[in-house]
Amino acid sequence: MTTARPVALVTGASSGIGKASALALVEAGFDVAGTSRDTSRAAPLDDVTFFDLDVASDASVTAAVRQVVDRFGRIDVLVNNAGIGLTGAAEENSVAQAQGVFDINVFGVMRMTKAVLPHMRSRGEGRIINLSSIFGLIPAPYLAAYAASKHAVEGYSESLDHEVREHGVRVLLVEPGGTNTGFEANSTRPDTPLQAYEKQRRIADQVIATAVRDGDAPTTVAKAIVAAATDPKPKQRYTSGPLAGRISTLRRIAPSRIFSTQIRKYNRLAG
Repeated sequence: MTTARPVALVTGASSGIGKASALALVEAGFDVAGTSRDTSRAAPLDDVTFFDLDVASDASVTAAVRQVVDRFGRIDVLVNNAGIGLTGAAEENSVAQAQGVFDINVFGVMRMTKAVLPHMRSRGEGRIINLSSIFGLIPAPYLAAYAASKHAVEGYSESLDHEVREHGVRVLLVEPGGTNTGFEANSTRPDTPLQAYEKQRRIADQVIATAVRDGDAPTTVAKAIVAAATDPKPKQRYTSGPLAGRISTLRRIAPSRIFSTQIRKYNRLAG
């Protein structure tokens, strides 16, 4: 089957930002392919066709992209949304835990990108939209591995964008701030907790929970994703929500000592 409508492929579309983005793209005129690790457990979404996908598996990624192209005949926009969190002090997270985060948040983005790029290059157009985070720009105490993964996505995306522009493809970033999703509840806990960090870890957990509870609705991030997918002259980065915009600006203009002090104050860090 082929379609004359643009086609968007959204990873992790069964909940949260991915679900809101899939529905917003449908409303914007896209045929949408959504993915979930287990589509049998995903609630149906109007006008979204679901495919099984594990972004940590080369075979699964290859099969899913092939199925989407076979079903729709094209992929115009890839939204790399699937991701996981990891809390705790860096010393409390094993290397294996950090590798698990990178395998989904970073290498998952790379696998999906490598799978769709040949198709987009052959058509001479396409957009790859990678979900970063405001933590891809600033420090995130007690989220070090997660922040490192988003910093990696930032560097990969901006570098790749320069490589593929001549082929009609753009690689763009969406940077949400705190978002009211299941991020905190679904984040992996440290596998080697240490007494030295227990008190501050509990405070950090409270800070994260508050940021999620009081954060932007997923639909706010979805609007930024639709803008990245449809703007005639897209920006490299789209911050999502007023807090993310303010933090991004402060990161660029505030002296490093002042910025560092604000980070410690916000995170209620001792010392």
